[in-house]
Amino acid sequence: MSETNDRVEIKLKGRIDSGNAAAIETEIQQKLSGKENVPVLFDMTDLEYISSAGLRILLRVKKSFPDLTITNASSEVYEILEMTGFTEMMKVEKAYRVMSVEGCEVIGIGANGIVYRVDQDTVVKAYKNADALEDIQHEREVARLALILGIPTAISYDVVRVGDSYGSVFELLNARPFSSILAEHPEKIDWCAKEYVDLLKKIHGTLVPEGKLPDLKDTVIGWAEFMQEYLPKDKGEKLLSMIKAVPHDDHMVHGDYHTKNVMLQGDEVLLIDMDTLAVGHPIFELASVFNSLQGYAELDHSLLKSFQGYDYEIGREFLTKVLSLYLGTTNPKKIQEVEDKARIVGYTRMIRRSIRRKGLETEQGRAEIAFWKERLLKLLDEYDTLLFTPDELVLDAVEENLPLLQEFIEKHLEETNCPAKAKMQIELASEEIFVNIVNYAYAPEKGTATVRVEVSDDPVCVTITFLDRGVPYDPLAKEDPDVTLSAEDREIGGLGIFLTKKTMDDVSYEYKDGQNILTLKKNL
Repeated sequence: MSETNDRVEIKLKGRIDSGNAAAIETEIQQKLSGKENVPVLFDMTDLEYISSAGLRILLRVKKSFPDLTITNASSEVYEILEMTGFTEMMKVEKAYRVMSVEGCEVIGIGANGIVYRVDQDTVVKAYKNADALEDIQHEREVARLALILGIPTAISYDVVRVGDSYGSVFELLNARPFSSILAEHPEKIDWCAKEYVDLLKKIHGTLVPEGKLPDLKDTVIGWAEFMQEYLPKDKGEKLLSMIKAVPHDDHMVHGDYHTKNVMLQGDEVLLIDMDTLAVGHPIFELASVFNSLQGYAELDHSLLKSFQGYDYEIGREFLTKVLSLYLGTTNPKKIQEVEDKARIVGYTRMIRRSIRRKGLETEQGRAEIAFWKERLLKLLDEYDTLLFTPDELVLDAVEENLPLLQEFIEKHLEETNCPAKAKMQIELASEEIFVNIVNYAYAPEKGTATVRVEVSDDPVCVTITFLDRGVPYDPLAKEDPDVTLSAEDREIGGLGIFLTKKTMDDVSYEYKDGQNILTLKKNL
């Protein structure tokens, strides 16, 4: 028996049956004598067998000492406790097999644990928290939810002891993190960026049933509240109000989306490290993307190499490509705007994290905090909102979605002070092209249309691009109708494309990579 100020620990050994139960109970009661209202822990590491006589001992102790915990019960003993309802009456922890991660490759580092490759088939996530069983259960539940909602991920099939804590075991045959692919094959950066963004969009496009996941906005508000003590009063209040103004969003976010948490297994891209899964606005996710690819290593570029395995310049290029694909634009002004807004949240998180980890007490920590704070204050002077409008919309090619298309385009035109006449012409041409896709691209099946809107300066020009994967078709190849003919001699139809060509300054078509690509340009 061991005894502390907090509790009494008693080790049970060998067998407890009808033959020795009375003697064991007497010994236990002697050890507990005078210890009223003290938590009691039975360590069953060395217990091989327990009968109903032993269960009666546990029950009597439970009645006198309500705060009773059983640890390290073998699978056989745990089964007896479970079938008799003891696992419902008291906290019972299984004995878990021990797994060593010494010398194993680190393939992922998350907020709560480190992911190791144990062998060709197996990876284990070792938790940092010594009492991680609740964390493991939470991650299993949210991973199952994500899988049900269509997010490709791996489900833990076992729990093990790793050092002083626990680990979740996954089967990931020959899976490789994107960080390794970028480090070893930088020429694949375009492929990695596309797959990375495709999965990110799938996550952000997934609506989560109400109450199933926490709201990341609440967490970010907590970061901003923490920062009030470390920022000038007006800047701290502005930061908090900008975050509070971000609308609630029930779409999924990962919360720690970086290239070590995105894996390639065979031909399938998988998401791992699911314990940070939440709902929220994409700007909160993009902040973690920025931090992982640049933010943490902005002051010391070598940190990215040690964390992700690739050079800082690769991270910079990858971030730009990711934002371009995510936003559906190559406009550097738009990309920089969204990156800056992600930086505001990202710097807030990093400063808080460093301060909580005693960063103000070290020279390196103080340098990092000052560096991030300077940039945060500058960005707070430049922006009044964290919201942004993506330049790309993907929607089902059905007529019912025409209002969504019109609303999407109108939001972009509002930023340009577009003249009323040009606005009407753009709306007319966009409707004609979209309806053409609806009626002909996939018939008789259904498909999707992607719409990109870009606004360039000097001169101001609106470019709208429609993409679909329907049958190859160039509507511009069709001969223009003869508008001089009388009504009796005119054919029905053909006016939509004609009006589009007449009202736009440029209309072009190409078929590339399995897609019809039609581009409209209007000078303002």
